[in-house]
Amino acid sequence: MTAPSTSTTPSKTADYFAIFGLPRKLWIEMSSLEQKFLQMSWKLHPDNFVNASEEERDLSLKRSSELNDAYRTLRDPVGRVEYLLDIEGARKEGQHKQQAPPELLEEVFELNESLDELREAKSSGGGLAALKSRLESAEKNFQEKLGEVDTQLQAAAREWDAALQGDAAARKTIMAKLNDSLNRRSYIRNLVANVQKELL
Repeated sequence: MTAPSTSTTPSKTADYFAIFGLPRKLWIEMSSLEQKFLQMSWKLHPDNFVNASEEERDLSLKRSSELNDAYRTLRDPVGRVEYLLDIEGARKEGQHKQQAPPELLEEVFELNESLDELREAKSSGGGLAALKSRLESAEKNFQEKLGEVDTQLQAAAREWDAALQGDAAARKTIMAKLNDSLNRRSYIRNLVANVQKELL
């Protein structure tokens, strides 16, 4: 039995969308992606390369790893946006990554004060109930804001897909929106994680 050819699998220069034969769109039919992944995984399975040369086995392992990375990235909506911006050369994390979005400054300031108070109360054994209640309320508020940012991200993703064949300027504007939403999402997610850690 001869080993199957690995030529149908992606080259190392292929991007994750190209690996699955997809355009660089942000809306992907998940069941179709999964089906393609399973078919391609089966073709690259080590059992198919038992009698192959060492070089072919190494190549199939490398391509299998690349396929797994591509699938993991593309099935995650946020990871997909980050990856797209990355390969388009447009992913710019905030220069001041830990800077609060302007409209959240006051709430972030209050949250940080409450976190400081909770830490002090924990170390001094003071009353924690009221502080924890205030932080739980703040956490819920920021979770809602995270939901709003995700909605904005989805809207910008739809704009991207609609403008895929559009002019470069329109696409650049949409990429800036996607980038801004990702940075806001990252900031708010970190806030929520900090609150959750203190509430444990």
